[in-house]
Amino acid sequence: MSKDIIPEKKSAVSLQYKKGINRAPRVTAKGQGWIADNIIKLAKERNIPVREDRDLVNLLSEVDVGNEVPESLYKVVAELLAWVYQLNKDFSKSSHHIKGK
Repeated sequence: MSKDIIPEKKSAVSLQYKKGINRAPRVTAKGQGWIADNIIKLAKERNIPVREDRDLVNLLSEVDVGNEVPESLYKVVAELLAWVYQLNKDFSKSSHHIKGK
């Protein structure tokens, strides 16, 4: 007897953090399937970094939209924000280099 392997639905969670305004990042959108596809599509269209991390998405999916990330996830979200800040820093350097040509 063979078992059918059911592919896992794609999931996505969107976070927003405004330094000096928010105490912690907030979940602004989340979903699976076509909703996840649209979240990712919109992020890419707006040049918002997208990181694939199934474990993090599973954890953040437990947070209701509009709520802050719980303290138990601060460390892992801080690592994500550090990654985003580094991307922005690298992008800024490369765009400055291009403008200087």
